[in-house]
Amino acid sequence: MARLQTLKSSVPLLDTRRVQTMQAGSWRTSDQTAAQRGYGYKWQKAREQFLREHPLCLMCQAQGRVEAATVVDHITPHRGDQSLFWRRSNWQPLCATHHSRDKQREEQRQ
Repeated sequence: MARLQTLKSSVPLLDTRRVQTMQAGSWRTSDQTAAQRGYGYKWQKAREQFLREHPLCLMCQAQGRVEAATVVDHITPHRGDQSLFWRRSNWQPLCATHHSRDKQREEQRQ
């Protein structure tokens, strides 16, 4: 009878240095769902409307590029403050790359 060979795992180990975007005690780490934090149906409708009105990424435009905005970013992080969350003057249209990479780096420096 042939013995089965044990294979090495191809799953990379998680680099915990790259996962420290949410600080302990952050409003994001609570037991609340995204909808309970304000990102429910009402937000989805407001987001869709804002992106129809502002279809291009502001950061791409500043670089002379034209890229569709897919994210409504809060210019000043609201950190759970619903008044700041819903203030449209605190919203900006960004592409996913600028929101996930550049905006996150900017917030981590603050």
